[in-house]
Amino acid sequence: MNIPVVLILTTLPDTLAAGELTQKALEARLAACVTENGVVRSRFHWQGKLEAAEEIQLLFKTSVARGAELQRFIESNHPYETPEILAWQADASPGYGEWVVAETSRPLHA
Repeated sequence: MNIPVVLILTTLPDTLAAGELTQKALEARLAACVTENGVVRSRFHWQGKLEAAEEIQLLFKTSVARGAELQRFIESNHPYETPEILAWQADASPGYGEWVVAETSRPLHA
């Protein structure tokens, strides 16, 4: 039987910022794994102008129990004024899902 996990996608301005956010999230056991998808090119409307930027895209994998806490962590540690944070629940294979849950298991922050 598959196990639910939470995926959170965000983009950062450079590899230094991406590495710092990744390291902090992993050290806090908020994510079991973070995949750096590399450089992406984003085009978007911002403050009335059409913008383009090269960014580093990250995909965090966490347990359902840690999903909201990880999202708050990303929001408070992200360098952007309005960071892209997309979260959704997915079904993981039993072995992978169990690993994600085990790696993010620690007492919840009060």
